[in-house]
This record gives sequence, C-alpha cells and structure tokens, in this order.
Amino acid sequence: MAKEKVEIVFEDEQLVIVNKPPHVLSIPDRFSPEKPNLQHMLTEKYGKIWTVHRLDKETSGIICFAKNEDAHRHLSLQFSDRQVEKYYLALVDGHPSPEQDIIDKPIAKHPHKGGQMTIHHSGKPALSEYEVFEKFRHFSLLKVQIKTGRTHQIRIHLKSIGHPLVVDSIYGKREALYLSEIKQRRFRLGKDQEERPLLSRIALHAFTLKITHPESGEVVQYEAEPPKDMRAILQQLRKWATL
Repeated sequence: MAKEKVEIVFEDEQLVIVNKPPHVLSIPDRFSPEKPNLQHMLTEKYGKIWTVHRLDKETSGIICFAKNEDAHRHLSLQFSDRQVEKYYLALVDGHPSPEQDIIDKPIAKHPHKGGQMTIHHSGKPALSEYEVFEKFRHFSLLKVQIKTGRTHQIRIHLKSIGHPLVVDSIYGKREALYLSEIKQRRFRLGKDQEERPLLSRIALHAFTLKITHPESGEVVQYEAEPPKDMRAILQQLRKWATL
C-alpha cells in the first residue's frame, strides 16, 4: 500500500487522524512486521508516532495516532475511561428487531478456536448500541456505537442477535457478497465471464470518532466516508434491493 494512498483527515502538533483503507494493518504484525501497516507509514512521514487504538485489518475508517507522549497519555486515558464516541457503519444480514437497541453481552476468547471470540458470562463487559440506518430486501445498514472496545466486539455482538455482518468469514454466513445475490433473478452473466465479488472483506467502516483534544480541551469530531467497495455495494442495494 503506497504511503500517498493513506488519507490524512486531520493533523496538528498533537495528533494525526487517518482514514484507514481496508486490508491494511493498524500496527505491525507480530509474526510478519514487514506487512503494510499504518504505524510504519506514519513513522516514515512524521518520525516517532504513538498508537492510541486499533481497527481490525479488514475494517476501514477513522483511526487516531498521537505525535508525542503527553498526547498519547491523554488520548489513551480517554479510550480506557470510555470518554470517546466511536460510530461504525455495519451492513448485516436480515432486519434487526427492534430497530434500535443495546447489546450488553460479555465477550471472552473462544476456548477452542484460536483468534476467535465468543459471548460468555466469564468474559469482559461489552456494550454496543445500534440503530437501523437503512433497510434493503435481505439486508440492513446499521449505525453502531461501541461503548467498550473488545476484540471483534461488533462482529460477535451482531452475530449474537442473529444479524451478522453480510461478509465475515469467521462470524458470518459468507466470505464474499456478489451482485447475483442482490439482483437475484435479474442477474445475467455473459458467456465465459466469471462473477467477481462486490465485497470480500468484513462489511464494517468506522465513520465517526469524537474525542477531547489533548491540548485545547475542545471536543472534536472526525468523520470519513466509506471506501469504494462499501459505496459500490450500497449503490447496488439501493438500485436493486429497496423495500
């Protein structure tokens, strides 16, 4: 991933806000540190940089890094004390009912599947609030605010209510979503053509982050539009799968 493709949403002497592309790591991989990651890209641009929070590799959207130790300490405390507001767009299977609700279910590491999480009473408290943003024939676009920051929290919480992300190879029903599933009987593929997926990563985008600026003390909000893949699938849903 070329450095110039990383969109800087905002920067000053204290912090830098990035619109993370999908398929790019937030921090270096423990086993393959050479893989493209935002921390390395920003270090090359700014010198020393501090990680404040993370997004999963496949998740796109707003992420914050600090430029000095004081800013890092200030921002990290906001996250640990749940003083920040984080909102995501999530495209899910089905139509959640009620259309607005709070999911309050503890999350723990899966006892038998490495790298996976599960709902379990012995897990850490986890709180997510969702509302239906837009409804389609077989899918819904949700706005989700997470009050805690557990690993895979949105993915596992939405699965727990029967509405997993439309694409999620671990917690969902499919590894990719194709136009044929949206258009159904109206879909036609040319001779010798092979259908390519519209979306082949988890359908999750961090679109808003609200924090207190570490120097000014002002509450500031940063936003990022969904990337090309999510915009394309929403366009097709609005065209072929409206209710």
